[in-house]
Amino acid sequence: MFAVDKYSRVPIYEQIIAQVEMHIALGDLAPESLLPSVRSLSVELSVNPNTLQKAYAELERRGLCYSVPGSGRFIAADAPEKLRAGRQALLADIAEATRKLAQTQIPLSDILDAVKRAYNEAPQGGTP
Repeated sequence: MFAVDKYSRVPIYEQIIAQVEMHIALGDLAPESLLPSVRSLSVELSVNPNTLQKAYAELERRGLCYSVPGSGRFIAADAPEKLRAGRQALLADIAEATRKLAQTQIPLSDILDAVKRAYNEAPQGGTP
């Protein structure tokens, strides 16, 4: 389910976070489903357990998962809604920036080219 690119400029913990978010958004990780343990994922991916712990801690901080002592970490019931809300906020930011660019008379084709360029340069494996 998870894979890391050890040669990427994107830190491994960020790759894991992005993949968990993607799997939540796609419905592969349903609310209340159990995440792989740090130990098992560490062995599977050949990644330091502290790196995975950092990723899981950030996911908890974002409210996308929670831990149950002795049972593991689970996807939060409202994780899909939180991701959708976050995406809507990002799209609103793009809309506002686009309005500002339009007011400065930058052609739409230049704006779209800049957005496409940025999208293509972004690390893949993030949320859809």
